[in-house]
Amino acid sequence: MKEKILTNVRIIDPSQKMDEVGNIVIDEKGKIKSIGKKSTTSKSAEKIDLKGLIAIPGLIDMKAFVGEPGFEYKENFRTLSQAALAGGVTSIVTMPNTKPIIDNVSMVDFIIRRGRDKAKVNLFPCASITRQREGNQMTEFGLLKARGIIGFSDVNKTIQNSELMSRIMNYASDIDVLIMQHAEDYELAKNSCINQGEVATRLGLQGVSDIAEKIIIERDLSLLSEFPCRYHINQISSKNSLNVIKKNKSNGIKFSTGVSINNLSLNQNDIGEFRTFLKLSPPLRSEEDRLSLIEGIKNDLIDVIVSDHIPEDEESKRLPFAQAATGSIGIETLLSLSLELYHNESLSLDKIIKCLTINPAKILKIKKGTLQEGSDADICIFDLEKPWVVKAEELKSKSKNTAIENRKLQGKVRMTLLKGEVSYSN
Repeated sequence: MKEKILTNVRIIDPSQKMDEVGNIVIDEKGKIKSIGKKSTTSKSAEKIDLKGLIAIPGLIDMKAFVGEPGFEYKENFRTLSQAALAGGVTSIVTMPNTKPIIDNVSMVDFIIRRGRDKAKVNLFPCASITRQREGNQMTEFGLLKARGIIGFSDVNKTIQNSELMSRIMNYASDIDVLIMQHAEDYELAKNSCINQGEVATRLGLQGVSDIAEKIIIERDLSLLSEFPCRYHINQISSKNSLNVIKKNKSNGIKFSTGVSINNLSLNQNDIGEFRTFLKLSPPLRSEEDRLSLIEGIKNDLIDVIVSDHIPEDEESKRLPFAQAATGSIGIETLLSLSLELYHNESLSLDKIIKCLTINPAKILKIKKGTLQEGSDADICIFDLEKPWVVKAEELKSKSKNTAIENRKLQGKVRMTLLKGEVSYSN
């Protein structure tokens, strides 16, 4: 690869507290050679004039479903990679709820091999916390970590047994692995498909109270005070959960928290007349909850924004609301939808970028999310002001179940570099 220099670019890198116009020099190995106002390069370098666009570290999405193996008709490594790169995402934490489930060494070897051969982004696979995600027996954390597993999650299932959860935390602490919990009490959430409240009553649907989320967070954080491990709440959705998080962080309990961009940008009223593409888990809640989540990011109670990318085929969504599949795609629109929070003055640009880059990198303990000299040149370049409209048929995911069809957005990815190579350009 020839040395490159990206010129006339506004560089925003929260890991270095950098926001300045300058150059980014990429060496022949795809590493950042120098960056900023004073960076220089040889005359033979390939020059790319970015004409005032913004460059940030490639985004890290901590929660996305890939589809392989078993659900290739919904998504595969190739289509996920295309969607990710079009959204400026260069690193993805993939979930283990494939078929078969990733809960043993042979499946880990398969998924890493398949990803290496077919994916065009950095993949960091998760394995399940319990065998078959049934919540009864722990998987072999040590063996799976040694094979390349980045963390452990039962995805949209929750460890209900408190004694088992305490053993999981104790073991995870001993071998330094990351536990990523979906917070929902099964009994309180049974047969529900929407937030409990006025909208659920009007639509005649079974609702779930935010207490189902809060009660698991309270339990886990109580256990965490006794069995300190690397613990991450995958997604929260309510003001009440934030109050628990605030209390525990002020008491010195160390853990991290994520939120879906859907819960930051939509509320239960957007469901309208049974819009099944907005059937999500955790569900969309009240406007008060949505605003409290934004405040949670401002106050550093929430560390990470995720796409919660869950591709579903149209047949699974074109059903009565209660029977429809849960989830929406979102990896390609993650940055643009997040930038909406900047344009409406809800969050600072620096805070948004931090939640999409260096924060997840620190939680995962990976050398990504930064443009420091010597790091991989994984770079997202976007136009902060570019207006566009989300059209499902134009998105690169194999499935088209976006929750924000026809939404007008401001801010679009123009180019994505992976290890110094231009992997996407618009």
